[in-house]
Amino acid sequence: MYLKKIKLYNFRNYKSIQVTLTKGINIIYGQNAQGKTNLLESIYVLGLTKSHRSFIDSSLINNNGEYLTIEGIVNKNKLDDKLNIYIDSKSKILKYNDNNIKKVSDYISLMNIIIFSPDDLEIVKGSPINRRKYLDLELSQLYSNYYILMSEYNKILKLRNEYLRRINKKISVDKNYLNILTNYLIDKSIMIYKLRLKYIKKVNEICDSIYKDIMNLDDFKIVYKPSIDIDLNDLELKKILQQEYLNKLDYDIKTCMTNIGPHKDDIEFFLGDKNLKYYGSQGQQRVAILAFKLSEIEIFKKYKETTPILLLDDIFSELDDVKKNNLLKYISKNVQTIITTTDLNNLDSKLIKKSKLFHVDNGKIVKIKEVDINE
Repeated sequence: MYLKKIKLYNFRNYKSIQVTLTKGINIIYGQNAQGKTNLLESIYVLGLTKSHRSFIDSSLINNNGEYLTIEGIVNKNKLDDKLNIYIDSKSKILKYNDNNIKKVSDYISLMNIIIFSPDDLEIVKGSPINRRKYLDLELSQLYSNYYILMSEYNKILKLRNEYLRRINKKISVDKNYLNILTNYLIDKSIMIYKLRLKYIKKVNEICDSIYKDIMNLDDFKIVYKPSIDIDLNDLELKKILQQEYLNKLDYDIKTCMTNIGPHKDDIEFFLGDKNLKYYGSQGQQRVAILAFKLSEIEIFKKYKETTPILLLDDIFSELDDVKKNNLLKYISKNVQTIITTTDLNNLDSKLIKKSKLFHVDNGKIVKIKEVDINE
């Protein structure tokens, strides 16, 4: 899978541009605040419908515009497909080959994206919600039903929390209804737990060797931390969850919220017995995220029989020469890679030679060099 062309109108500081990319390595360079990261962001939005930098869709619209559009031509298995996104202050319209797509879950699996940016350190260092959000996003790209599953879970969770507030305020309620909501929540929880656990196991089959290649350190792993023990069969897990919800009912009513479930999960990054959130250097934390995300490329290849598009936002300036060279083996023509940098001197000359170069200046993009090798 690769993005052949992207066309922007009123996106961030781009008034109107069209860029033709190579299916191998693309390097976008220029000074800060010229639009390099904005271009990567537009690709991310095209694939996943939301920005990784902003929660408000309308904030992506150019200051002088009333709406934005992003159009891309994606090649998968030698066939071209067209993706479109339209956003204004009140609406968002998704299209696939000029047909409206009403469900986000039907759209986000059409173009798979993996992005690494400096802000990704928050996945390790930040709150559990950052890690859950990232985990859910990747699972939604890998399993088409996961996005629907999480949407259903969150709706039931919201209803249950609203009902807990009613009980807390001693408003007349039917506790049978609360039991029904709880059982629905348990059924959804079991499916989420199992998919998350399955995914982390797949990641751990790959990520340790990647971490060792880049850092020359052994025994890196990612630990899934559900809010309860889930290493049980579905029937046993359901009984445990029912008892846990019963045990915590008074506390749930007191706090007006549901205090167990997948929305309380976490993942942790370990090097040996050292939790990198607390005891890892910034370099170790950064490479932990890289190993996590690069392992996902192999998972997409194996389980979806496609390669995601890899976006690297100013990553090489954060690595020393040894780690840069170790990382280069994972950037190949087989995975479309789009790299941003403020300085080409941050990059290996061999990488530059086999890349297509673009210079960004004040919201304008100029192609500098085509790739030197046949595609």
